[in-house]
Amino acid sequence: MEQETILILDFGGQYKQLIARRVRECQVYSEILPHTTPIAELRARAPKGIILTGGPNSVYDPASPTCSAELFSLGVPVLGICYGAQLMAHVLGGQVAPAMTSEYGGTALFIDGNDSPLLTDVPEETTCWMSHTDRITSAPSGFTVTAHTPDCPIAAMEDRTRDLYAVQFHPEVVHTPEGATMLRRFVRQICGCQGTWQMSSFVEEQVQALRQRIGTKRVLLALSGGVDSSVTAALLSRAIGQQLTCVFVDHGLLRKNEGQQVKAIFGLEGDFDLNFVGVDARDRFFTALKGVVDPEQKRKIIGEQFIHTFEETANQLGEMDLFAQGTIYPDVVESGAGSDGAVIKSHHNVGGLPKGIRFEGIVEPLRTLFKDEVRELGLELGLPRALVYRQPFPGPGLGVRIAGEVTPEKVRMVQEADAIFQEELQRFGIDTGSGQFFAALTNMRSVGVMGDHRTYDYAVALRAVLTSDYMTATAARLPYDLLDACMTRIVNTVPGVNRVLYDLTSKPPATIELE
Repeated sequence: MEQETILILDFGGQYKQLIARRVRECQVYSEILPHTTPIAELRARAPKGIILTGGPNSVYDPASPTCSAELFSLGVPVLGICYGAQLMAHVLGGQVAPAMTSEYGGTALFIDGNDSPLLTDVPEETTCWMSHTDRITSAPSGFTVTAHTPDCPIAAMEDRTRDLYAVQFHPEVVHTPEGATMLRRFVRQICGCQGTWQMSSFVEEQVQALRQRIGTKRVLLALSGGVDSSVTAALLSRAIGQQLTCVFVDHGLLRKNEGQQVKAIFGLEGDFDLNFVGVDARDRFFTALKGVVDPEQKRKIIGEQFIHTFEETANQLGEMDLFAQGTIYPDVVESGAGSDGAVIKSHHNVGGLPKGIRFEGIVEPLRTLFKDEVRELGLELGLPRALVYRQPFPGPGLGVRIAGEVTPEKVRMVQEADAIFQEELQRFGIDTGSGQFFAALTNMRSVGVMGDHRTYDYAVALRAVLTSDYMTATAARLPYDLLDACMTRIVNTVPGVNRVLYDLTSKPPATIELE
């Protein structure tokens, strides 16, 4: 059966990955492409529908990203969201102008008639999430206005004859309660998708694509032992077997006992068809990080040391052609790669290889997947459930969970505190599968009293967030007795720590990791 695809054209919107996520929740494959993708390529891909994302620009500015009117004559349904809606209006002869009153956040939405294919089953009055300073002031010929807000007379419009739909608000975010319903109607009813995309089909397609791209070349994978790199290893193992060499670097920034667990799964005793190589690079990483306190600089140093370590290892192993990484969608988005998005923080596994490295290119088979999809893929590939649902771990390891300079002593503190936190979460029966739970070490030192002695030690911050896509997150409401038990054990058994804090900050405004 031919794969059904919804293409998402990126005009610089910060929520583009959420749009893709919502489409996949409809069991339909989605793919984000640059807004500059040629019409001929769009036609050749034969999508079931096209979605235009939001963006920070004004469509009437000649320097703003735009599209050809031909896009709306491809014979497939098109949905414009926010900037995408304004662009549809602008290109097809409507009018867009600065709004007299900008709308941000939750806004009352009123449906004008109940016969819209997109808005069927949506209450006549609901709430939507707005974020705009421009608005459509005149709809193009052939369009009907289907919704409004108190300050936006054209909050939604459509031309059913041409299957063109536009909404000024963001249906992809959870703050639009009926948004998922609208997107599902667009994907399943308007575009006619059957919803046949499953992870098993993704595995089959990716295995074939990897074999075709890699051929007889040898691949070197950065295996950290986290969920993303482990699933990447399992997928590549199925596709190319012994052509894959997994290099596991002990950089001294791992969780407690993590090295032994990784070796048990992927080493000689494991069930996967691949070559496993372990490298002890602890001294190298700690030397490179000595005296460094800036978070961005630490990330870059760790990333560079990873690359150089793998390059040196590859030289020792023989000819290696391609470099594989466990890059996933949130990594790409936060790094601003492939779009006009702002760089939130750099990821060591995004953005290509340093100049002079001898690998021909990068293999990133998970680049289009969200974290929950990666886990589903891991189970499909036969990875142990305990590994697939283990707590996510960043590529730079504990380097981003330690504020300030990274030292072996600080790493020991975080490892021990985190192990205690994980044990107490398990003892209290807390479900950690829907978020990220870990201990971090702040750079704050304070006075304390232990026995008859005055102390001047560090504060550990416990971080527990709930999230479905890792683009947004809220703090988990953990029982006080659990936090109290963690505090007691940590300050009594982890030398160098005399204070335990609980981080309540959501994402945004914070990120999930400390740095």
